[in-house]
Amino acid sequence: MSTDTELKRISLIVTTLNEEENLGRCLESARGVGEVIVVDSMSTDTTLRIAGEYGARVFTREFVSNADQKNWALEKATLEWILILDADEYLSARLREEIAEAIMSARVNGFWIYRRNEFLGKTIRHCGWDRDRVLRLFRRGRGRYPERAVHERLDLEGEAGRLRERLEHIPYRDLEDYMDRLKSYSRKGALELRRNGRRWFPGLVVRPCARFLRMYLLQLGFLDGRAGLMLCYLAAVSVFFKYAWLKELSRGSPEESR
Repeated sequence: MSTDTELKRISLIVTTLNEEENLGRCLESARGVGEVIVVDSMSTDTTLRIAGEYGARVFTREFVSNADQKNWALEKATLEWILILDADEYLSARLREEIAEAIMSARVNGFWIYRRNEFLGKTIRHCGWDRDRVLRLFRRGRGRYPERAVHERLDLEGEAGRLRERLEHIPYRDLEDYMDRLKSYSRKGALELRRNGRRWFPGLVVRPCARFLRMYLLQLGFLDGRAGLMLCYLAAVSVFFKYAWLKELSRGSPEESR
């Protein structure tokens, strides 16, 4: 089997917004794929220049949602298989080889890929992050993203297999980056809860504590040391703010329209 030959059957899709710190590592790890498609949401840094240096087909369009952006990008892909990566993810050499082997003899329409996540410079092996997986490799025309405010998930026609090697993921540059995203994620999460008919009480009181206890004790987050403690605490804070936003939405806050 030639890894390079099989990778030529893949269209790589990456959606971006100001990802100059991550994009080069992501695209470098996927060298050899048949085509690279970058859909950018009006970046103001050097993201577009970096994408061009890697020979990507670059498109710029206004951001509506992650699901909308990815679905639009899927229409631009031309090859047999689609691989979707976030800019803060990258392939190991062993995962590249496994992907090539998987699509060569695939009898399924897609593959789940587990992720190895890093937080504050430490690989997180517990906290529930050890079971983190994404459906990102699939046949063109067999997958699409239903609209969601946050945490979009692919709907796949047919069955999916599972790869052994893990996708490397560094979701936050540092603590400041995490806090910057917390507000946006919690607000979008609140909108999703409201669409699903959820109420803010008793979730505002119960769920933050439950999230911390689940991640730190039941999912053994304490074994990840200080990084695990910080991650579990911040996850609980995120849940609190999500339900706090939901409470505001239930009162007809102007934030509802944002």
